[in-house]
Amino acid sequence: MDDPTPTRRIVVPARRGILHALDATGYSLAGLRRLWRETATRLELAAAAVVAVAFLWRGAELWHWLVAAFLLALILSVEALNTAIEVLTDRLSPEWSQMAKDAKDLGSLAVGLMLLVAGVFAACVLTGLL
Repeated sequence: MDDPTPTRRIVVPARRGILHALDATGYSLAGLRRLWRETATRLELAAAAVVAVAFLWRGAELWHWLVAAFLLALILSVEALNTAIEVLTDRLSPEWSQMAKDAKDLGSLAVGLMLLVAGVFAACVLTGLL
């Protein structure tokens, strides 16, 4: 059962300048550590390693590598947003609801579409279409 005693939270004002940038970097690294706990993220990075080996074997051009790196960054970004949606949805709607299901399914769709785009790109490079 939840504690009925309200808790007081102290709001610390954001720091300015370089200290703000350092704080933001810390928040991003915390997000990366949280994202690493997702099985999907580890699978996506493993798939990226397989693609990298295949690119080396195929002799992919520099622009192929740059596009692949850009697509991987986008995949991880969308995966992070999907994870955020799931965490918030679980917090706001711990019981099953159609709206919660829809929110999670849409986040999953976004990740799936990014994986499809990256997969098609990798296949085109490896088959010599690009």
